[in-house]
Amino acid sequence: MKKTMGKESRLAELRFEEAEGKMILEGYAIVFENETLIGDEDNGFIEIVDRNALNETLMRDVPMKYNHMDSFLIIARTKNKSLTLSVDNIGLKVHAELIDTQSNEDIYKMVRAELLDKMSFAFTVANQSWDRSGKTPVRRILGIERLYDVSIVDYPAYDATSIHARSLEIVDAELKAMDLEEQNRKANIIKQRIKIKSTI
Repeated sequence: MKKTMGKESRLAELRFEEAEGKMILEGYAIVFENETLIGDEDNGFIEIVDRNALNETLMRDVPMKYNHMDSFLIIARTKNKSLTLSVDNIGLKVHAELIDTQSNEDIYKMVRAELLDKMSFAFTVANQSWDRSGKTPVRRILGIERLYDVSIVDYPAYDATSIHARSLEIVDAELKAMDLEEQNRKANIIKQRIKIKSTI
């Protein structure tokens, strides 16, 4: 089932690398075939990013941001090669060599101190499938259309899930892949129980 969705975000681990005279951050922004529960078992769904989801993804001129904010100075960028994105058998690896600015030094020090340890990425879905045979529906992302940015985030609204960056409109759009009755029931429950901090 091919369907382009709205922009979404996800969390991943972030770490620093010791290198003389350099500030380097790296980690995996996307991990393939990893089950993530969005919402809860009764009113949410399990999401899996297929290992082929990035085969045709547009990743031209991707910036690394802080909390997806356009108002914050860009930390690194693929355009000038300070940010490198590479796909391997694990997922999407992020490697950033930060230039020597005060804001970058502050971020780097906070990552080293483990005050910042999460990454989020903004993307749109080109192709997906749903499996509703079990108690909790499973959404498999077969194709990511575009990667808009990778971001260092200070804290997620929900530590156990990546739903902090999802708007109510995005939740509605995803649930449209289910039948109308299930869509309405689940969307209403999600709206009532979850306050979603959108970074879009």
